[in-house]
Amino acid sequence: MITKLGVASVYVHDYDEAKAFFVDKLGFEVRHDVELDDGFRWLTVGPPAQPTFQFALTVPGPPMHDDETATMLRTLMAKGVLSGGAWNTDDCAKTYAEYSARGVEFLQEPTTRPYGVEAVFRDVSGNWYSLNEVNETAFDQEAMSQAFGDAGTG
Repeated sequence: MITKLGVASVYVHDYDEAKAFFVDKLGFEVRHDVELDDGFRWLTVGPPAQPTFQFALTVPGPPMHDDETATMLRTLMAKGVLSGGAWNTDDCAKTYAEYSARGVEFLQEPTTRPYGVEAVFRDVSGNWYSLNEVNETAFDQEAMSQAFGDAGTG
């Protein structure tokens, strides 16, 4: 049985640029930064409050991807259509203000939603993320079904 998510990944243009963004702008910690024998760089970061979680920053290309696949992934990144997921915060407005002051590009200011308060930001590679301050009904299926009109349930 799966017990939790340990590693998630996102594609980035440049390892060092992405590392600087996540560490300097978002306040993440480096978990691992090593180059393997085959030339693959294993670079993971994570929020200090979640020390066992690793967010892998991966540049498309060998040895993981052939040239065609790497080109496709870079095209999708350039379009800004890839999402790296949703990050939780205890105070969305405060985190928004802190990150904005550090130069993080926000696509949406904090907005009240049925599940809490949400802002949306982009990383230096064009990936977008939701920043959520979840409320007490965020994980209540019935409340979310009512809020969103039963769409997508069943």
